[in-house]
Amino acid sequence: MFDRYEAGEQAVLVHIDFPDESSREDLHELQMLVSSAGVNAVGLVTGSRTSPSAKYFVGSGKAEEIAQQVQISGADVVIFNHALSPSQERNLEKLCKCRVLDRTGLILDIFAQRARTHEGKLQVELAQLRHISTRLIRGWTHLERQKGGIGLRGPGETQLETDRRLLRARIDHILRRLAKVQKQREQGRRARNRAEIPTVSLVGYTNAGKSTLFNTLTAAGVYAADQLFATLDPTLRKIQLQDVGPAILADTVGFIRHLPHDLVAAFKATLQETQEADLLLHVVDYADEQYKDNIDQVNQVLDEIDAGEVPQLTICNKIDLLEGMTPRIDRDEDGRPIRVWLSAQQGVGTELLFQALTDCLGRSMVQYQLRIPPNEGKLRGALYNLHCISAESYAEDGDWVVDVRMPAKDWHRLEKNVSQELTSFVVHKH
Repeated sequence: MFDRYEAGEQAVLVHIDFPDESSREDLHELQMLVSSAGVNAVGLVTGSRTSPSAKYFVGSGKAEEIAQQVQISGADVVIFNHALSPSQERNLEKLCKCRVLDRTGLILDIFAQRARTHEGKLQVELAQLRHISTRLIRGWTHLERQKGGIGLRGPGETQLETDRRLLRARIDHILRRLAKVQKQREQGRRARNRAEIPTVSLVGYTNAGKSTLFNTLTAAGVYAADQLFATLDPTLRKIQLQDVGPAILADTVGFIRHLPHDLVAAFKATLQETQEADLLLHVVDYADEQYKDNIDQVNQVLDEIDAGEVPQLTICNKIDLLEGMTPRIDRDEDGRPIRVWLSAQQGVGTELLFQALTDCLGRSMVQYQLRIPPNEGKLRGALYNLHCISAESYAEDGDWVVDVRMPAKDWHRLEKNVSQELTSFVVHKH
């Protein structure tokens, strides 16, 4: 339907500084986004304003400067580091005589390039269609003409109305297919909940090192690169934790400041892995000067997707780029881990992360010494199946004496399945 620019084109970048913090964007981040999209930046126009102009977003003088830059550099596209309204895009395109793309359109293009799975492609298409629907009027030169030709003359819907109807039909179709995918994901989550397998979800600003850490912990071979949005499709892998047993680790899409709402809405099924997690590993690139801002942006998106209340463990990544930093665990006054300092790239400090995960997920452990008579073979078998026996011996009267350590939930479940009160077998509590 639309002539979208191809990756590899020449672009003029536009970055405007605003005094208002909520409107401010990062120029370095724009350059990284452009690089991630495979676009070659041939010019940069910067400026400052107190507020956007209604016609061009920038002032008319600055708009002329952008048009001149396009002419001089022979650029194919102008990329703004800001969200533009449909009318602003149209006015700028008329002036510059080339394609104009805003920050949302650029992020959508990167997502379109990165999507690999069926679900990921559907989600990207949904976000693109929602974004395009507001800009539909400039997609055609014949939009307001009524259909003509034999059998189609006279009153009827305009081409624009037809296109809008087709667009709505396609969006409805994608939403139905995504609902089916969401049901499948929910079934998987219910099965994990029944088995009481905890889920740990990696979250963080884009390019913080989540996929590198994921690969280091699971040897999954997930694509990881020094670019924004290298990961788009969620990946789940099982890991083993001492005293906890199996846990599911989920790698998710990176967040970014002013993440387009179309994307948040489209990726709801994917982000549900984050909402339903027992623990979030918030990966932070501590070598980035703006790491504090990035932490705030991630927490903001987590609040938007109703995951702000999920317990977090901060992973201070890339310590190999910081002078004099060594791997360590920071704990609160109750001894609970709150930060782990490591380098995912170098694989340094990952054993501390496993230790911290065990502490966070396996804090409700119980330790008992039990004395089990020979006629309680069923209980003995159940303990073997739980792999919770740390020491065993036989008493003189033939009773079996065992030291057990297990999660409290396993102990309570065991209590329901034995013939007599489980505490009657306890001779010592550690």
